[in-house]
Amino acid sequence: MLQKSDDRKTANRILLALPPATFERIRSNLEHVDLVRGQIVYHVDLPINELYFVDRGLISLVKTMQDGRTVEIGAVGIEGVTGCNALFGMESAILESIVQLPGSALRVRADTLRKEMAADGALRGYIQKYAHFAVAQLAQTAACNRLHSLEERCCRWLLIAHDNARSDSFRLTHEFLAMMLGVQRSGVSLTASILQKAGLICYARGIVTVTDRPGLEAAACECYRAIHAQLDRLFGSPKKARGL
Repeated sequence: MLQKSDDRKTANRILLALPPATFERIRSNLEHVDLVRGQIVYHVDLPINELYFVDRGLISLVKTMQDGRTVEIGAVGIEGVTGCNALFGMESAILESIVQLPGSALRVRADTLRKEMAADGALRGYIQKYAHFAVAQLAQTAACNRLHSLEERCCRWLLIAHDNARSDSFRLTHEFLAMMLGVQRSGVSLTASILQKAGLICYARGIVTVTDRPGLEAAACECYRAIHAQLDRLFGSPKKARGL
């Protein structure tokens, strides 16, 4: 008997890690949608009705202070799913979620995914693994912001953007990098200039092109490697997306 080919057309790490039978269970509930730069996915304290398995792009998790200042405390890219707290009894958004790198995602209703998790242990297990990873990533970012240099942290975030844009060139403004890193725009501009002079990136009119990926990895802090090592332990080595 011929087996049906596994043709899941996605780069999302969670969806790629699911057993074929589990993926087939939820496939019909996944809707392909575009992610537009600046799109607000969740507002703070409002219900999370839909979740997004990111296929390309980056969604920032943003904290806004009383004086209006904002800082990114984390992000969801192709490794994960947005709003997973809604799957564990906390159905309102804790942070504002904003698309910073445009792309696409597979959208599913939160109530539908909760039902599928209750019926399928493999799906429930991988979502729980991602929730564990998301907390570890926040902890790593907090330590990184306290202990590592601006240049190291900038290299880390450029690598993250490169991974999730799935392209060597992508739009990334100094304002966004400053928000991600929690620093002044002038510091980011100086750091970007240093990286460009070193031949690691090319930056012009808001477009970053990664020109030396190994060099960028060598210049980044340990956090980028630590996070990816944990991803591989939880979800296995990344598989190449097919049919995109």
